[in-house]
Amino acid sequence: MGRTRKGRAVSGWLLVDKPSGITSSAVVNKVKWAFDAAKVGHAGTLDPAATGVLAVALGEATKTVPYITDALKCYRFRVRFGQATNTDDAEGFVTSQSELRPTDAQIEGALAGFRGNIMQVPPQFSAVKIDGARAYDLAREGEVFDIQARPLWVESLTVIARPDVDHVDLEMVCGKGGYVRAIARDLGAQLGALGHVAWLRREWSGPFDAQNGISLAQIDALAKTPELDQYLQPLEIALADLTELPCSPEGAAKLKNGNPGMVLSSSAAYGDAAWASYQGRPVAVGIYKAGELHPSRVFNLD
Repeated sequence: MGRTRKGRAVSGWLLVDKPSGITSSAVVNKVKWAFDAAKVGHAGTLDPAATGVLAVALGEATKTVPYITDALKCYRFRVRFGQATNTDDAEGFVTSQSELRPTDAQIEGALAGFRGNIMQVPPQFSAVKIDGARAYDLAREGEVFDIQARPLWVESLTVIARPDVDHVDLEMVCGKGGYVRAIARDLGAQLGALGHVAWLRREWSGPFDAQNGISLAQIDALAKTPELDQYLQPLEIALADLTELPCSPEGAAKLKNGNPGMVLSSSAAYGDAAWASYQGRPVAVGIYKAGELHPSRVFNLD
């Protein structure tokens, strides 16, 4: 007999405006407790010191997490010139220093090399796996190791403020897998001034904007009450970039059993990723082929 998952079968997305000083996992655990939810996950880790968008998926919404992690994201952050740290942010200790300070023109010129398709080496203190171990665990133990560069799409990277000669505030819109700390590290190194992240905020991620997020204080105040459920957004918000395909009762029944089901389409092309709905409720997400949706994920919302 299979194990029964404890907690409520509640589904949807909760947008949290994460404060500094708490891990993403701790936020997820708080949400799980507050909703008494059976299943919870999140779409993209934020460092403990970082603030902003942390999109938490509950129940069936966890099946749509990849569509948020793959979406574009916007970060605002401050680079502190003159110091490199072992963590590439202000949480670590200073490993080297420089008296050089770049001009505004030099910063603008250097940023061009960080736009478009770039190759980026993640920080030593990161969740990247090295021979099965997390890089941050190896770094804490004093291990010496290399991390392979990986591709990153940077849609835009612009200066938004220059508070003083020691700092510059930047905004970056990028794809999946980007490390802002690596941008600060590499920008400082290229300019000969060294650098690390002084502060970081994720302004938006896919359809989620930080200004619409709920605070941890609100979650605590409304925990285990019906009022907290009102902050949940429907799981299909994560599918906003995909075509919605209505289906018949027969098509919905087949899809719910994991089989291809007939859908109505006037815009989807063969091979497109899409999602099927019945009476306005999501049924499945998958690939459209010749009048049918071939499901990759089925939503059990009944």
